[in-house]
Amino acid sequence: MKFRCERDALLEALTTTGRAAGTRGGYQLVLSGVHMALSGDDLTLTATDRELTITVHLKVAGAMDGETVVTARLISDVVRSLDAGAVNVEVNDGGIDVESARSSFSLQTMSAEDFPKMTALEDEPVVLEAGNLTAALRQVVKAASTDESRPVLTGVLLSAEQGGLRMVTTDSYRLALCDLPELELLGSEPSVLVPSRSIQEVLRLLEDSDNITLRFSDREASFGIGSITVATRLIEGEFPSYQGLIPTHQPNRLTMNRESLISAVRRVRLMAQDSTPIRLDMSSAGLDLSATTQDVGAAREQMDAVYEGEDLTVAFNPEYLLDGAEAATGEEVVLNTVDALKPAVLRIPESEDFLYLLMPVRIN
Repeated sequence: MKFRCERDALLEALTTTGRAAGTRGGYQLVLSGVHMALSGDDLTLTATDRELTITVHLKVAGAMDGETVVTARLISDVVRSLDAGAVNVEVNDGGIDVESARSSFSLQTMSAEDFPKMTALEDEPVVLEAGNLTAALRQVVKAASTDESRPVLTGVLLSAEQGGLRMVTTDSYRLALCDLPELELLGSEPSVLVPSRSIQEVLRLLEDSDNITLRFSDREASFGIGSITVATRLIEGEFPSYQGLIPTHQPNRLTMNRESLISAVRRVRLMAQDSTPIRLDMSSAGLDLSATTQDVGAAREQMDAVYEGEDLTVAFNPEYLLDGAEAATGEEVVLNTVDALKPAVLRIPESEDFLYLLMPVRIN
């Protein structure tokens, strides 16, 4: 294999694929590598840890077809270290040579035959404008769990609901839900559970893209963004029944400016250390936020807000409250509560398409 290309283009492709390379203990050595295959002027880079696979197609000046596998992190570091300009890459019996200007590197390679064989999904593709889907995924992905001992909670549930698409995540302390009415995405599949790690990679790539191509099978999903494909194994198992957790009657309603709430929580949480919650004192006078950590200090901030209901003090994990406020859109948010112990629900005024449920923290 032999080709020539610009450093910046090669580095971007290697950085993107490298995020799927296996880095944790227990992986086969070959899974720490990036598979490079050249056909004509088309270079295909692939990395996988068997759960997540990222493939990038890159146009280069090809001189000799071939394939190899090289350690993903090392080849990325080498290319990153080079000056901007043309890079020459050649694979020979001794490994892979990378040259640019006066710099040259020789790296050991691994057998391409040991790298997992990739097969593209044959299911009918769905092509969408990325805007609404991207915004909805951002609203829910942070509420997914990172505890891999409960895999079903680390996923984003995509389900067909009344002619549209519903997205749900939960880590058992909070729950995020977003509906996209009239978006029929899943076809014959009533629901799929996509790993949140894969969704985060897709969101990273969608920052510069207008369209996305999706394919779903009973075990896999793929997301095509330009010359990049992110494929992921779906999570097996039953997502928790969440509908009964959402309160149907909450007599207390707090309406406030969203940006003001975000800024206030960020300031007050500086004194909410060692798992200390933020207290919200709600009354007709408005909202007081406070946090006190012994041997550290205390913070208190008053906010303008409109409160309807009986005076109430409720406390939340500051990070969870902040995530919910940031996930909402628009100028205002509404916090609906029952009492200091039952789930609270953060909503967008006049919208039923988004909700963020969070459990209060018991306080003395």
